[in-house]
Amino acid sequence: MSDIELNWKFSDDCVVESEAIARARQQSLELGIDPIAPSVGAQSAVVAAATGARSILEVGTGAGVSGIWLLTGAPGATLTSIDTEVDHLQHAKANFTEAKIPANRVRLITGKAGEVLPRMNENSYDIVFIDADPQSVIEYVEHGLRLARPGGTVLVAHALWRGRVADPAQRDDVATGFRTLLTEIAASSAVISALSPVGDGLLQITKLRA
Repeated sequence: MSDIELNWKFSDDCVVESEAIARARQQSLELGIDPIAPSVGAQSAVVAAATGARSILEVGTGAGVSGIWLLTGAPGATLTSIDTEVDHLQHAKANFTEAKIPANRVRLITGKAGEVLPRMNENSYDIVFIDADPQSVIEYVEHGLRLARPGGTVLVAHALWRGRVADPAQRDDVATGFRTLLTEIAASSAVISALSPVGDGLLQITKLRA
């Protein structure tokens, strides 16, 4: 195991997940969902807490791992979460209940993000968390930046995509798409961004106030 891999493993091992998150993580694996790493969850919770988030939008509900982490960091926030899979949403709903998150703080939407996001109100969310179809990540980030309020943050999970993004020899559509996204975001004067190497990568993009 390389030094970098040891750092990744150590970063995950340092995180203590609640029973509700651990249960949701196990269900995710059983359902074939690739949940965010514990270190990514913890970092996302810190961003939500530091932002003082009151309104969070999540693209890709899964079984609720990331949603519970975000609400752990922002216990007063309302979460709106979109997923195409009804089965995943049902598991997530049960896991939110197990985590003692009031039902009125979670709004679950069944549908394709590409169809739902254009209908949502812009400048309305403190945090937009993206963990969905990687082929559409650039489109989702564009929507996320429109929907985030000035000073809000878009978080993109799996931004290093299994270590393939950092290797220029990897030219598949997903790796190339993430690489393009990172280049464009770094060059934008409308945002400030940082790429964290924890887990499978977490891109953090804060929308600057005009």
